[in-house]
Parts: sequence; structure tokens; C-alpha cells
Amino acid sequence: MSGDDPRADDPEQLARDTVYRLLASRARSRSELRQALLRKGIDEDVADGVLRKFVDAGLVDDAAFAEEWVHSRHRHQGLGRKALGFELRRKGVDENLVEAALSTVDGDAEVERARDLVRRRLRSMTAADPTARTRRLVGMLARKGYSESLAFRVVREELERSGVDDPASDAEFP
Repeated sequence: MSGDDPRADDPEQLARDTVYRLLASRARSRSELRQALLRKGIDEDVADGVLRKFVDAGLVDDAAFAEEWVHSRHRHQGLGRKALGFELRRKGVDENLVEAALSTVDGDAEVERARDLVRRRLRSMTAADPTARTRRLVGMLARKGYSESLAFRVVREELERSGVDDPASDAEFP
């Protein structure tokens, strides 16, 4: 018996407090919350029961979480669909919800975000030779989850627009 902390004797209260604390800092997927509860030593049945109540109350909603995650990370981090899907899957979001959330990313907005990233990076690459510049820009977009064809197209167009010679523009890229 722990005497000072009544929650220590009530695993359900400890689970609720943990979920509230985690949700206070940012939205989380049901899977993330479940893993956090299990790491705290909460029994699986208790964790699932508490999470069911949070889901029923609308405080945990994987569909809303996925959609907000996609919009936020796309807007603020410049991530492409591939990277966003990877992050959501890693957070335990159901595949159907991942696909639904990714479908909300407008294709034109994704291209424009890629252009913004390339323009910003181009400003600091004046000393790089054209081949290295192209390789670095395409690599940056690939790491952010943009498709290869979109990355090459955007880089080629932005290099042309900026007046920078692009040796890759003569090559056969997708």
C-alpha cells in the first residue's frame, strides 16, 4: 500500500491521468497512447478499457489525428505524402485512415510546397556546381517524402526559372 498517492492503488485512474497528460501536450493516436500506458505498467485490459472511454467521448480520434498530422507536418515541415504516410503508420494509425488523410493533401499544394523548399535551399547553394546542386536538391526532396518524378521535375523547373544551368535537364529523368 502506497498511502500518499491514492492513484497507485487505482490503475484505471493512473491510466486516465496518463492519457490526459499526454493529450494535453499534443494529439496522439490510440496506438501511441496504448503503448505509453503499457510502458507505465498498466494492464492491457485496463488500458484498452480506458482508451475505449476516451474514444467514445471523442477525445481520441485516429481519423482526426491523422488528418491534422498530415496538414501540420506538410505545412510546417514540408513533408511529402510518402514521409507523412510513413510517420502515421509508425504511430499505429490504421492503413485506411492513413490513405484517407493523405488524400486530403492537394497535389498542387504539394508541388508548391516542394517549390518553396527548393527555392529556399537554392539561395544558399550558389557555390555548388550544377550537378551537385541538382543532386542535393532532389535528395532533399526525396528525404522529405516527395516522389522521384516530382522532385526531378520541380528541381529542373526551379533551376531553369532561377537561370541556373542544370546539366540534369538534358538527361532522361522521370
